[in-house]
Amino acid sequence: MEVIANEHLESEKVYLDHAAATPVDPQVVSVMCHWLTDGYGNPSSSHSLGRLSRNAIQRARHQVAELIGALDSEIIFTSSGTESDNMALCGVLAAAPKSRKRLITSAIEHSAILSNINRLESAGYKVTLLPVDNLGRVACKDLEQALDNDVSLVSIMYANNEVGTIQDIKRHVDIVKPYKALFHTDAVQAVGLLPIDVNELGVDLLSLSAHKIYGPKGMGALYIREGVLIKPLLVGGGQEFNLRAGTENVPAIVGLGEAAELARQRLKYVDRLKKLRDYLQQELNRIPGIIFYGDPDNKLPNHCCFSISGYKGANLVAALDLIGFYCSSGSACHGLKPSHVLQAMGVAQDHYNQAIRVTLGWSNTIEQIQRFSAVIQDLIAD
Repeated sequence: MEVIANEHLESEKVYLDHAAATPVDPQVVSVMCHWLTDGYGNPSSSHSLGRLSRNAIQRARHQVAELIGALDSEIIFTSSGTESDNMALCGVLAAAPKSRKRLITSAIEHSAILSNINRLESAGYKVTLLPVDNLGRVACKDLEQALDNDVSLVSIMYANNEVGTIQDIKRHVDIVKPYKALFHTDAVQAVGLLPIDVNELGVDLLSLSAHKIYGPKGMGALYIREGVLIKPLLVGGGQEFNLRAGTENVPAIVGLGEAAELARQRLKYVDRLKKLRDYLQQELNRIPGIIFYGDPDNKLPNHCCFSISGYKGANLVAALDLIGFYCSSGSACHGLKPSHVLQAMGVAQDHYNQAIRVTLGWSNTIEQIQRFSAVIQDLIAD
């Protein structure tokens, strides 16, 4: 596969990796600038500069709450989706009664969830890992069979970051509730692309991240339903309702708030992303030996994960990079490691390293998709 960089294409870089990180929206940058320069008051200070920072945080909290149908007081700001996941798992289990020390989660969760398993088991907790089918779906019967009165928390991601499959979270919550266990969902990939109402879903905790919705990196939030008991990971001052100590990162919080507001406004246009993704799959489907992953009927609207028989995903991604197209060969958090998601889905071992993930964003156009599809086919032909 010979790659010759084309000067015209190199001058027009095309970003197709929005599941890894989105560009920060200019409106978000504009709003953050004041709080990076003039808005330096500590939110805990009683003087006017402190009050201005405190008010800015409360406005951002309201914007995030509105995006997911929560109360303002149910939003806790964190440093990332990873911290939110850790806070949900470890915080709930630590606060649970001794008779409820078991976690149920799925085999395709983000590493922020799965990397906690060994630590939790070493601390005396029990963890049950649910399998998925070949489309990446958790079966209701498997969840029901795993439940018992010793379960404190069930954590199942809303939508998978590698293959885009959306889980039936509301149905899963309905199965869990009779056992009086709490339900957490990692919605980092879903927020901003799917309409989410925590009360309609019935979830008790929900994680989200700013840099997946055109906000700054290093900023996230955890929804905690009113009345849910949780022990904080960080102790110190009384910030974030005594649940997350540390002086607040006001610029990033304000950035997340603005990004959440923009995401809420853009939800009505999501069908445009889906049509663009469907067109991409239609064009790619002409390639012999191509395989698409994830649930074709219930997948994130901007998500396309595929492999081409005989071609290593990392090599294709590198070749595309040289030409000016940025996509990935799996989760950005796993680098070149074999995909645990594809393994859990029962994908043939020789396909583990062939997958390519293309995730579209608001700036992508049909012309870019046409060029991308043509370049892929040229690379394969070579």
